[in-house]
Amino acid sequence: TPWPGNNVRDHPGMIQVFLGQSGGHDTDGNELPRLVYVSREKRPGFNHHKKAGAMNALVRVSAVLSNAPYLLNLDCDHYINNSKAIRESMCFMMDPLLGKRVCYVQFPQRFDGIDRNDRYANRNTVFFDINMKGLDGIQGPIYVGTGCVFRRHALYGYDAPKTKKAPTRTCNCLPKWCCGCLCSGRKKKKKTNKPKSELKKMNSRTFAPVGALEGIEEGVEGIETENVAVTSEKKLENKFGQSSVFVASTLLEDGGTLKSASPASLLKEAIHVISSGYEGKTEWGKEVGWIYGSVTEDILTGFKMHCHGWRSIYCIPARPAFKGSAPINLSDRLHQVLRWALGSVEIFLSRHCPLWYGYGGGLKWLERLSYINATVYPLTSIPLLAYCTLPAVCLLTGKFITPELSNVASLWFLSLFICIFATGILEMRWSGVGIDEWWR
Repeated sequence: TPWPGNNVRDHPGMIQVFLGQSGGHDTDGNELPRLVYVSREKRPGFNHHKKAGAMNALVRVSAVLSNAPYLLNLDCDHYINNSKAIRESMCFMMDPLLGKRVCYVQFPQRFDGIDRNDRYANRNTVFFDINMKGLDGIQGPIYVGTGCVFRRHALYGYDAPKTKKAPTRTCNCLPKWCCGCLCSGRKKKKKTNKPKSELKKMNSRTFAPVGALEGIEEGVEGIETENVAVTSEKKLENKFGQSSVFVASTLLEDGGTLKSASPASLLKEAIHVISSGYEGKTEWGKEVGWIYGSVTEDILTGFKMHCHGWRSIYCIPARPAFKGSAPINLSDRLHQVLRWALGSVEIFLSRHCPLWYGYGGGLKWLERLSYINATVYPLTSIPLLAYCTLPAVCLLTGKFITPELSNVASLWFLSLFICIFATGILEMRWSGVGIDEWWR
């Protein structure tokens, strides 16, 4: 029979299990992990949201089949270059003090096939070796779309757990035993002037109906508990979709699948969660999973997690964790840069613009400035074009639109120039790049 996925725009959902729960073993006898091929359903008339939609489908399928608490995201043109990279990320995720608040561990992008001079600046050394290190000291690096280990619970749109503050005494200047004595002596019971007989009557009137109402209260409590359970279940279905198995998996923060479910029923449920209409009237792409609305869904997804109070980590092992293929010609490189710029402008003009979104949440101010810089930078081409064009026009026409500079204006200009020059020198020193690479 022909392969049902030959038409890439119109085909059913397909799942092929190469290694299941009782998979094979390697040459050393170690159990191999599961290997499952997933192709989500594609139908005309549905917006499939490209990479972001595919990642959300994979999140749901993996939750139904294995529900591991951590996920690794790699682009199709990347491969694992360091077998210990996942272990290094787990050191951050499972840290006893701060690990519970880490949403993802980002690794720098490293590429193969770059010429010695890096004529198209594919390495992005200043960004990956300076800017991202600086963000790691604030609230963490931004998500760059690949080479990232996620905490599954953070992808579901939950807030980061709050850090517990250590209990403190009210009087730190005195010893503990002295503080206890003083505090115990301060509180005194209020005396009542009513006689004991009157108090007994009040107590009998107060507690007399309790025994009679016990049965009614138990019934009311049962009804309220049932109503709360139904309401919470409906909320979870409105958020995650009409899949009881997947909804149940979201409540398991430490992972694990339902033991009562059979492999055949899990496969049937996995096919259901990758259907074209599953995300309709849910919060997928809005508050859950990879966020829709931009071709650079990576920046938007990381931004939403930071707004929920999560923290990210930047990990740079001595041996590059992952490697990919870089654009080999100018047209491919320009297309890549244009895509990044378009995505940043889309975020800047959307409701998720970091200028006005997420106030009152867990996003730190300096981290917000970094996201503003990541979305505004394409617009800096407009004044740059003006400053490159106007001097040429003035020279050709002989008419200068700028007045003569005063001494104060010259000092301001000189100070600004020195600051920019010093920043460039520091970037070159911290990243270890040469003058030619910095200029590019």
